[in-house]
Amino acid sequence: MTIKPDLNGHTALVTGASRGIGAAIAIALAEAGAAIAVNYRERADEADAVVAKIREFGGRATGIAADVSQAAAVAKMVDLASSALGAIDILVNNAGLAIVRSIDDLTESDVDRTIAVNLKSAFLCTQAVLPAMRAKKWGRIVNISSGAARGAGAIGVHYNASKAGMEGLTRGYAARLVKEGITVNAVAPSLIETDMMRGRSDLARNIPLGRLGQPGEVAQAVLMFLGNDYMTGQTIILNGGMAFI
Repeated sequence: MTIKPDLNGHTALVTGASRGIGAAIAIALAEAGAAIAVNYRERADEADAVVAKIREFGGRATGIAADVSQAAAVAKMVDLASSALGAIDILVNNAGLAIVRSIDDLTESDVDRTIAVNLKSAFLCTQAVLPAMRAKKWGRIVNISSGAARGAGAIGVHYNASKAGMEGLTRGYAARLVKEGITVNAVAPSLIETDMMRGRSDLARNIPLGRLGQPGEVAQAVLMFLGNDYMTGQTIILNGGMAFI
């Protein structure tokens, strides 16, 4: 069964949407009727391909290059997206960085960059879109976390911290914005078949379902939040039965 709320008349910004989970989310939201701002940092060709795919089925989309860990870049991105597509009332904070490091090899620079891209970006983007959501008295914010927020993970303690922080950010905003018609939730996927997992199909042996997850399955969880007025401050765990939290 697929979940497809009616998103006609809405504008969504999806960060880190040139490939993988972000691209799947952008396409799924467009199929549900939303106009889509496809954010990317460096992969212009892949972002253009996502935009082209959305336009092929009659959707509205534009690609916008921006480093979402920088406040000025975020402000410019939101202005461009709003001018091209309309005021943003759906935000999916998906942009992320996964620098694999052991605790002995981890550097201050690794930590700073990971926190900036994975956590600070969600704060910056949220703050930038809140005025339009408040004016409309309606908004949906979904943060893409990770199973590493609550488990050991394989990337490193810096990544654990950034994703745990994102879930804390989710709950904090949710509590403060719910009376304004804005919901804030998170999806925490583990072992999804993306470029990050390329060549690691062997990890499926750790998953009771017997396979890696698909980006489209993460997108389905995002869509569920967008169509539900009563759900806020929650994190959906998406891991094929690997852990129950």
